[in-house]
Amino acid sequence: MSEELSLTIDLAEDSMKKAIVHLEGELAKIRAGKANPQMLDGIMVDYYGSPTPINQVGNISVLDARTLTIQPWEKNMLQPIERAIIASNIGINPQNDGVIIRLFLPPLTEERRKELVKRCQGEGEHAKIAIRNIRRDAIESIKKLQKNGLSEDVAKDAEAEVQEMTNKYIALVDKHLASKEKDIMAV
Repeated sequence: MSEELSLTIDLAEDSMKKAIVHLEGELAKIRAGKANPQMLDGIMVDYYGSPTPINQVGNISVLDARTLTIQPWEKNMLQPIERAIIASNIGINPQNDGVIIRLFLPPLTEERRKELVKRCQGEGEHAKIAIRNIRRDAIESIKKLQKNGLSEDVAKDAEAEVQEMTNKYIALVDKHLASKEKDIMAV
């Protein structure tokens, strides 16, 4: 019976780690004033009829703190990349010079910074909800194991362990949010 219990706890912890990794990925997409190639993750380019991630059709590099460049591997991909960036609605207009595409990031206004912080907090809240749902599912599994013969003391200890793990991962979400908020609000 303890094997099923440890499997339930390990599964819950693994799922919570995945929630944190997802949060880190989402926060990386939110720009904090500095050019970052990860901002373009998730943008799909029409590559001969099939949607392809932008980083697979060209080389993305950081020119300076406010400029990204995209060097397509095929010259005829300039237009589709430009269209994909405009359609992605990331708030940046691409500059196409016929060889490379430049993305100039405008300096963030105070109002825009506050919007980005709110967006980060929304992502953080999604992560916290996911972690709490994982906790709920784990505790339900423990209760089922208890009905199937697991002792009450062991079940209570396992529930306490799951709660402790939940607290740890929610604190980690708060830490990531505080770091990103500090990054965004720095002028």
